[in-house]
Amino acid sequence: MIKDQFSIILRTKNEERWIGHTIQSVIDNFYKPEILIIDNNSNDRTIEIARNFKSNPNFSNNEYSNYCEININDIEDYTPGKALNKGVELAKYNNLMIISSHCVIKDINLDSVIENLKKFSAVFGKQIPVIDGKRITRRYIWDHFGDKKVENMFSSMENRYFLHNAFSFYKKETLLKYKFDENLSGKEDRYWAIEIRKKNMNFLYDPSHSVYHHYTPDGNTWKGIG
Repeated sequence: MIKDQFSIILRTKNEERWIGHTIQSVIDNFYKPEILIIDNNSNDRTIEIARNFKSNPNFSNNEYSNYCEININDIEDYTPGKALNKGVELAKYNNLMIISSHCVIKDINLDSVIENLKKFSAVFGKQIPVIDGKRITRRYIWDHFGDKKVENMFSSMENRYFLHNAFSFYKKETLLKYKFDENLSGKEDRYWAIEIRKKNMNFLYDPSHSVYHHYTPDGNTWKGIG
């Protein structure tokens, strides 16, 4: 396991169903990660579950421990960009991963991520959509997650650059300089990609990194329209 350390940013709002699976998949794939939870007033067991993983001094030095450093932070007047910017500011490591609180890591190559972040401003991975354990038929948004690497992915469906923060990697120094738009209610990742391309900076889609992205029937994204 690579020992370059990462800060992991998760945005949460009533994520009790999957948050434990997400955190465990991070612990299984990263060396002593810092996990930053930016919580939007959850009123279920999200925070309770996350705290179960918080470092225990009796076990935290064990390389195979299920405990890690978890910092839980509340946010008011939530927007996706505001939550992410707060996580970036709080992160203590330069290597960052943003992951949805209902994603579970399937495959990841951190050596590749670190190497590519020397050349690209962002790297994002493949998402495999799942609902109630069933893989979802490919449609609209999911057609972007193919099996080949793509530099500066452009979506003909959306008519703009396509980057997705459900599973993405950055350098802290990059996001401190180029922040996410805090006024947007969504798609902060796409608009960020548009802005960095104006500056002749590049980003990469790499399907060798992948997650299972779990959805509930009441959300739009699982339908392929978000």
